[in-house]
Amino acid sequence: MASGVDSMEDLIRIAHEFEQFCKRRDWRFCFIGGLALQYWGRPRLTRDVDLCLLAGFGGEEAFIDPLLAEYTARVEDAREFALTSRVLLLATPGGIALDVSLGGIPFEERMVERACEVEYLPGVNLRICSAEDLIVQKAFADRLQDWADVDNVLRRRRDSLDWDHIERELQPLCEMKEAPMIIERLQDMRRG
Repeated sequence: MASGVDSMEDLIRIAHEFEQFCKRRDWRFCFIGGLALQYWGRPRLTRDVDLCLLAGFGGEEAFIDPLLAEYTARVEDAREFALTSRVLLLATPGGIALDVSLGGIPFEERMVERACEVEYLPGVNLRICSAEDLIVQKAFADRLQDWADVDNVLRRRRDSLDWDHIERELQPLCEMKEAPMIIERLQDMRRG
């Protein structure tokens, strides 16, 4: 694993500490990416913590500045990078990557609202996105590893997924991206 992490348990504890930081500020958020995949799919190695933090549009500095005061930036001009890209790239003192997506679009708002708390370790709960929202994010990203992650979730959860929800959320995102082939690929995987 990455520097400072000897096990998945260590990564979960780091995520839990990060979650407590957000909760103390009454921030709305949920974990996405590899940590959510650990729960909804078959576990795979993940080396970072991905979080969607609802920052809205305008005033993102109210989120970025406290995070930069607490954690180390992983890129030069991290504040400007975050304002431009809507992703704040941080690291813990032990060198673990924290990727904070500054959410603001309606899908992200609904995703955070639908998020659920799950127990990863005895007494250690994390707030993660739903399986359906994880599929929407992964399909929309449309990268090789993301499609492997979609397949991973489908292998465990295919029959329990709310497909109407997935299509309702993914369709407008794909229209915005002008990528209807994403919906087609997901439908093929669903049938597979």
